[in-house]
Amino acid sequence: MKARYLLTASAALLIGATVFAQSQNFKLGKWTEIQNAVLQELSRSYVDTLPVDRIERAGIDAMLSSLDPYTVYIPEEENEDLQMMINKTYGGIGAVIFKPDVNGNVIINEPYAGSPAVKAGLRCGDEIMTIDGLSTHGLTSQQSSEKMRGKPGTQVKFKVVKVYSKDTVDVVVTRERIHLPDVEYAGMLSDGKTGYIYQSGFTENVSLAVKEAFLKLKGQGMEKLVLDLRGNGGGLMNEAVSIVSLFVPKGSLVVSCKGLAPGTDREYRTSTEPLDTKIPIIVLVDSGTASSSEIVSGALQDLDRATIMGERTYGKGLVQSIRPLPYNGQLKVTTAKYYTPSGRCVQAIDYAHRNEDGSVGHIPDSLTHEFKTAHGRTVRDGGGITPDDTLKSKEYSRLVYSLVMNGIINEYAIKYVTEHKNAAEDFYLSDKEYADFVAFAKDKKFDYRSSAQTYFDQMKKELQKDGLADGAKAQIDALQKAIDMDKETFLNLKKPEIVPFIEEEIAVRYYYQEAGIKIRIRYDDELRDALTKPLISF
Repeated sequence: MKARYLLTASAALLIGATVFAQSQNFKLGKWTEIQNAVLQELSRSYVDTLPVDRIERAGIDAMLSSLDPYTVYIPEEENEDLQMMINKTYGGIGAVIFKPDVNGNVIINEPYAGSPAVKAGLRCGDEIMTIDGLSTHGLTSQQSSEKMRGKPGTQVKFKVVKVYSKDTVDVVVTRERIHLPDVEYAGMLSDGKTGYIYQSGFTENVSLAVKEAFLKLKGQGMEKLVLDLRGNGGGLMNEAVSIVSLFVPKGSLVVSCKGLAPGTDREYRTSTEPLDTKIPIIVLVDSGTASSSEIVSGALQDLDRATIMGERTYGKGLVQSIRPLPYNGQLKVTTAKYYTPSGRCVQAIDYAHRNEDGSVGHIPDSLTHEFKTAHGRTVRDGGGITPDDTLKSKEYSRLVYSLVMNGIINEYAIKYVTEHKNAAEDFYLSDKEYADFVAFAKDKKFDYRSSAQTYFDQMKKELQKDGLADGAKAQIDALQKAIDMDKETFLNLKKPEIVPFIEEEIAVRYYYQEAGIKIRIRYDDELRDALTKPLISF
């Protein structure tokens, strides 16, 4: 009887799955037929010439956006952007440019260390007048950048006004495959015992870069490692697995994936012998730590191999795969969810069940579940990786964000370089130089209001809407007087916040990205706090 029941149940499941598949296929065929019929009728009847490419692309984008933000269509002409996203590579000269005026020259803003631009003698402040004989006047920054990019091995010719001599010279640069490194810095901290690796992404071969950095630091006497994944938005899953494999025994489960399509249910285990299973590790995370970064931090937490410190991570537990499409297009499609070794899914947002207005919501804490690490500690799913020790991140004023987003600090760094041939690698901004920055910034147009002022302005509007402004005029005027501050005064008030940003930007212009990160470490209170915390040990 029991065997007959099991056979009957199995048959029912098989029939149900078949009916579901048939239903899905019917719906797909139905809507494909409707869409084709609509397009054909538009082509026959529409009053103007039908912009087929535009409306079809808009339709595809709208369709995919109803699923999740990571499932996107990539046409052939955007494949270069895909490669930049996956591998952080492109063909070009290896420099960030700045174009303050569409009718002016292109300014070399920040050449990358060892790039073709540096090899050709280009430096910050040099002005490009022509690109392959074409004047840069009238070109946008984007158009100028596109003309500088090209197939590795090809040449591009510039007419350049040199920053210090003001000579006009011809400069020929041979393009290369530019790779922006994911391990942006690796060095020993001031205590002489702690190694620090700052990793910004998970593109191809980053695990090899982490391995090389670790061995270098170990050779310098490292006794403890800080792996900084703050702001790291993730990337390739296999690179995350390879990084975890450096620190845990061979054969350890790192992550598992579960999806609907055949072949998407998989386990990923370490397949190589580790470098070190004993050295204490701190992993720094924040709300910008996502995807593969969460695989690394979640696995090291579940395996009780590292102490996770910082803020709760972003919560992206979705896996994307690249699928080829006709006409050399590609579909980046979400194919599975991933789970940490304890069984947690860190996905924080439910894209499958949208509200009536199209919005999506976070998974509430009441619907999360408890899981256990390798040594029995309790961890939870449903909303990123919760750190073992919470660190308070630094908060910046609205003024600082405005200075950065409006490029004021960036412009001042270029100005500084044009006026100073040299600067110390361990750069400090003097009081006189900060006064020069204030004089520079106060003449620029940007929203310098404090957060208090923006709330106050909104409150006045609401009082006026409700007809209460006249009755509260005395109080409003008194409050306005208390919080009103001119641009120069506010810039001087926020000097301690602003100076580190200026120092970093200036150091980068002379000594490239590593110098900037060293200055960032100088002011990193969160990192200093982490080094005082006790680590989890077993």
